[in-house]
Amino acid sequence: MENYEWASVDDAPVRELFPGIRLRPLWSGAVAKAFVLQMEPGSTWEGIDVHDPGPEEVFVVDGVFNDGERDYPAGSFIHAPAGSSHIPQSAAGCTLFLFYPEG
Repeated sequence: MENYEWASVDDAPVRELFPGIRLRPLWSGAVAKAFVLQMEPGSTWEGIDVHDPGPEEVFVVDGVFNDGERDYPAGSFIHAPAGSSHIPQSAAGCTLFLFYPEG
């Protein structure tokens, strides 16, 4: 189809944000962005992840994600509004699809 863009997570460049936490960009539009975030078992975000300038949409593809307060198993969807914050971590490891509609 014309104007479709696609990406394979296996071909996306890897950026290690913190030990055991890797970010793979899938798509970037004029403002919105999409990523896959992979967290190894026992990994924890360093500091607090603040959602600014806009919200973060998270879908847990596999494993179990924890936002610092509760666990979200595979199949969970999380909407984190602009200005909210959390401390991403995963005891078991997980893969997340992240979408930032406002950058």
